[in-house]
Amino acid sequence: MRFDPGPAPRPALRRARGVLLAVALLVCLATAVFAIGVGAVRIPPAQVLAGLFGWEDALLSDAMRTVVWTVRLPRVLQGLLAGAVLATAGVLLQALFRNPLADPALIGVSAGAALGAVTVIVLGATWLAGLARLLDVWTLPAAAFAGALTTASVVFALARRDGLLDPGTMLLCGIAINALTGAGIGLLTYLATDEQLRNLTFWSLGSLGAATWGSLTGITPAVLLIVVAVPWLMRPLNALLLGESEALHLGVPVERLKRWVVVLAAAGAGAVVAVCGVIGFIGLIAPHAARLLAGPDHRVVLPLSALIGATLLTAGDLVARTAVRPAELPIGILTALLGAPFFLWLLRGRAREAA
Repeated sequence: MRFDPGPAPRPALRRARGVLLAVALLVCLATAVFAIGVGAVRIPPAQVLAGLFGWEDALLSDAMRTVVWTVRLPRVLQGLLAGAVLATAGVLLQALFRNPLADPALIGVSAGAALGAVTVIVLGATWLAGLARLLDVWTLPAAAFAGALTTASVVFALARRDGLLDPGTMLLCGIAINALTGAGIGLLTYLATDEQLRNLTFWSLGSLGAATWGSLTGITPAVLLIVVAVPWLMRPLNALLLGESEALHLGVPVERLKRWVVVLAAAGAGAVVAVCGVIGFIGLIAPHAARLLAGPDHRVVLPLSALIGATLLTAGDLVARTAVRPAELPIGILTALLGAPFFLWLLRGRAREAA
């Protein structure tokens, strides 16, 4: 049976959604241009655009052009991509679990990815030397993806009761996995050398400070996979909101859909952890903001969440690198300060609904 997506939205609704997405895109691009211009060397937005697009090159000195292209642009692009990927992974996991509290960090997916990455950092030159030689530059992303995929699969399996996913069990699984992976990371930290310890600080707190054009290759495959696959999942995810049995009756291949969601969420979380470290709560905040603005339709929620996530992480990184200059705050600290109260607010709202 072929899945029937139902009637198309009315023209007025389509226009409203298009305007909303256009505004979100403009805000995202404006945030990116502003972030490129702010720093120890301030560059006006007009000169940033001149440097990016080659307009009136005389406005931008060679030193400023180097700052834009070598230092700030890779960092801003990495923030945009990482934020969009985390937000998309959050939407996918929330649709899979049919629970708005699902998030790559809360249910242990990011922690699993971090454990995989830390394992390679500490043991890559000894016990895993053969694997490191085989995979070369892809060793770290592959290890992070494997850790994320393993934890997502474990949570999904343990949280199912009589064919249904229990939200309480899901969160408890996330707590247990975060504790277990934390113990593993702690053990590896104990075994690490001084040089490795400096690298591990990056993974534990999250940062975009190491962004380069080369590091973007670690996240690009996940972005391409998500860009290609997600448009095919939007309508089936809408059907999944009704429940698995209802989605099956509508012709949705539910089991295949769930496998794709787990793989995409794990690939996204693993790629972000591989290049940025653990950054929490973007995958929780952005989907909720998108649903508040556009409703539950994944055809709008997915792209809107990606834009909101990209904007949030880019703006957060801007604050992280300018608030305490010349020092720099880890971006993971800022997202936790913003996301933890938001999570508690969500829990309070759900408690009121249950009462």
